[in-house]
Amino acid sequence: MRKKRVVVIGFVGTQLDSGKGSGRWEKWRPTVALTQHDELVVARLELLYSGKHDALVDQVKQDIASVSPETEVVARQLPIADPWDFEDVYGSLFDFAKNYPFDTDNEEYWVHITTGSHVVQICMFLMTEAHYFPGQLLQSSPPRRQTVGDAGSYALIDLDLSKYDQIAQRFSREQEEGVAFLKSGIATRNARFNTMIDEIERVAIKSKAPILLMGPTGAGKSFLARRVFELKKARHQLDGKFVEINCATLHGDGAGSTLFGHIKGAFTGAASDRPGILRTAHKGLLFLDEIGELGLDEQAMLLKAVEEKRFLPVGSDHDVQSDFQLIAGTNRDLSREVVAGRFREDLYARINLWTYELPGLIDRSEDVEPNIDYLLAQFSAENGQMVRFNKEARERYMRFAMSAEALWAGNFRDLSASMMRMATLADAGRITDAIVSDEIIRLKRLWHHYSQPQTEPNGVDLEDVLGEAELAGMDLFDAMQLKAVIDVCRRSKSMSDAGRKLFAASRGAKAKPNDADRLKKYLARFELSWDGLAS
Repeated sequence: MRKKRVVVIGFVGTQLDSGKGSGRWEKWRPTVALTQHDELVVARLELLYSGKHDALVDQVKQDIASVSPETEVVARQLPIADPWDFEDVYGSLFDFAKNYPFDTDNEEYWVHITTGSHVVQICMFLMTEAHYFPGQLLQSSPPRRQTVGDAGSYALIDLDLSKYDQIAQRFSREQEEGVAFLKSGIATRNARFNTMIDEIERVAIKSKAPILLMGPTGAGKSFLARRVFELKKARHQLDGKFVEINCATLHGDGAGSTLFGHIKGAFTGAASDRPGILRTAHKGLLFLDEIGELGLDEQAMLLKAVEEKRFLPVGSDHDVQSDFQLIAGTNRDLSREVVAGRFREDLYARINLWTYELPGLIDRSEDVEPNIDYLLAQFSAENGQMVRFNKEARERYMRFAMSAEALWAGNFRDLSASMMRMATLADAGRITDAIVSDEIIRLKRLWHHYSQPQTEPNGVDLEDVLGEAELAGMDLFDAMQLKAVIDVCRRSKSMSDAGRKLFAASRGAKAKPNDADRLKKYLARFELSWDGLAS
């Protein structure tokens, strides 16, 4: 395996690295000394400095060239007005790291924290720990007895945050920024969703294990997967691409070829080699949406690829490698698919380490308004024109969007399409009451088939549900009512969805309706549960 080149990033020491005449070689100068170790070859030294220290930087460059001609010294002046100002130093280093062309495949980065002000050293520590500098901390020390030519010693510091709990608290701001990034800056209000995103941020930064995103179509699984990729990319944790495919589009023999690639002549029509999306995702992030739609053969091959980072292209006798992080999405309950024999238990166990269920928009009604603001701002930026609601129009749309009439069957896709239509029709950038009225009619027509009440129980066998003895002791009135409730439950996506259908009229009279809780208590009277009915 080829050894990576060592690249040192550090500030010039305005005191420690200084010196004039031949006497400068009699003192220990940490930056120059790093290039004097016989066992260490520094391929490149990124020499950072601020202020008017050009003469010192030039002297250090010349001295390094004389003792280590193989070391390339790149001087970079940073716009730091005050090296003791935490915000000034951190901001300059952040901009430097963000724009620096890190090449972690070929280069190993050591961040030298012996020189520079204490604020500089702290900021270098923070940047390295947060992975903005994808490397290790480097600390150098002078020799015990000053001897000409003695380079002293150096040590690499292995950062382990579990040992630095107090220091870890300083990263709350970076974590908040990461969470906001995953939400695209949308000030979401749903407590359950916010808690989930907070954990996903921590997992994304610290883990390379697969992540499983569950939830209904349009709940934002693909969007969140891409944001996770961009967050990890910004922290230099991924070098490859974001690769996405909906497994529901893969059918027959072509599924294996699309995923794992094929060799020339593997089958009729295979005129050339094809890498497949798993190899395309090497060192990047692979998002397999609707993973429950994969066939069992493809599931077995995927398991091998996830566990061993190796797999066989179609028609090949030789493994190929691909090291990617997997995020899977599904609107199915994969545990039930396992029981039914449609999904491999071993693959489910492998991708079920970090599982998150994204609630649909109808279960996050308090987040409708901030998403409206985000979508309108996005439309305005893309089209170069500010678009806003009139006061009356906004109030009317919000009343409808939060009511039982708004089914949001397509979740955020429906909301996004709705905003797009109204913003496009808004003359002079104003969404009027008339535009909202037409849009509400359009949405009701869109959801017409979803809103049809199920008035007759469709083959509910109460004896099978309750047992013969229990059913025998039940009044016909209660039996008919329970049949209807069970039928609605079995036709609904979630307990909340069923509750909204069953209590559509009475929920309007409650300040904070909790349809799911009402339904749960009703079922409990008969010792029934939602999970039991759904299965």
